[in-house]
Amino acid sequence: MTSPAAHDPNYAALRTQLDALTTEAFRPDLAEIDRRSTLEIARTMNGEDATVPAAVAARLPEIAAAIDATAARMARGGRLIYAGAGTAGRLGVLDASECPPTFNTDPSEVLGLIAGGPTAMVSAVEGAEDSKELAVEDLTAIAVADRDTVVGISASGRTPYAIGAVEHARAIGALTVGLSCNPDSALAAAAEHGIEIVVGPELLTGSTRLKAGTAQKLVLNMLSTITMIRLGKTYGNLMVDVRASNEKLRARSRRIVALATGATDLEIEAALAETDGEVKNAILVLLGGVDGRRAAGLLRSSRGHLRAALQSAHPGN
Repeated sequence: MTSPAAHDPNYAALRTQLDALTTEAFRPDLAEIDRRSTLEIARTMNGEDATVPAAVAARLPEIAAAIDATAARMARGGRLIYAGAGTAGRLGVLDASECPPTFNTDPSEVLGLIAGGPTAMVSAVEGAEDSKELAVEDLTAIAVADRDTVVGISASGRTPYAIGAVEHARAIGALTVGLSCNPDSALAAAAEHGIEIVVGPELLTGSTRLKAGTAQKLVLNMLSTITMIRLGKTYGNLMVDVRASNEKLRARSRRIVALATGATDLEIEAALAETDGEVKNAILVLLGGVDGRRAAGLLRSSRGHLRAALQSAHPGN
């Protein structure tokens, strides 16, 4: 007996779409993976994961272009906003939530929207991913503007929530990025910057939290990290805008100042005390030979770029 869904034209259309997606493809060679030893399965899975960085590498020019465009918008006061459903949405929320402690961004500067709201972070919200209208509502609630960047994330590249977010954002003039793991995706087509990381069929058919999820995490790492580098949130490879919100980060702050300056512990403590614990300011005090007030002024003038502030402190160098 056939199910009622089999006679639903919407079901038939969706089935056809899924059949055409590489992320949903069935792997006959893995059809009896459950009969293998645990070590064999682990080796197979590890081998599959090892192919992901190469898939990302093939799209580095597109990733770099999206980063440069994002950094330009954020330098003018724009925000970075991720929008996705399920695993993709959770990865966006994760990346956004890690920016304040890592780069001392305001929580409103990098945001993650997930279809179904915060509840969807830990449990499925049925039907939320199928609504473009819900994406529009979520973006409207945070007053998305033309200076912002909206990144739609969807492994399949067909998720209505992600596509709806990108379409609405682009219509109002915001920068848009579409990150998917299938070629010729509707999401990439809807965005100004389409990034398609084609990782191929999953170990478990359609389980896109695996290779596709790993690929999305790698790209989001690049997008946020390199954007912050472009915005002057680092000095070399040091996180000089780190927010010392716990003991570990306070210890890291002192280590960063030491690595950047070679100063003694006493000198570091004095510089941090003079700059209210601001790592970037303390480095400028030590390397620039200025006091805390002057360091703050130089950093304001250089829009937070420590190298530029150091050049201003020693214009002849």
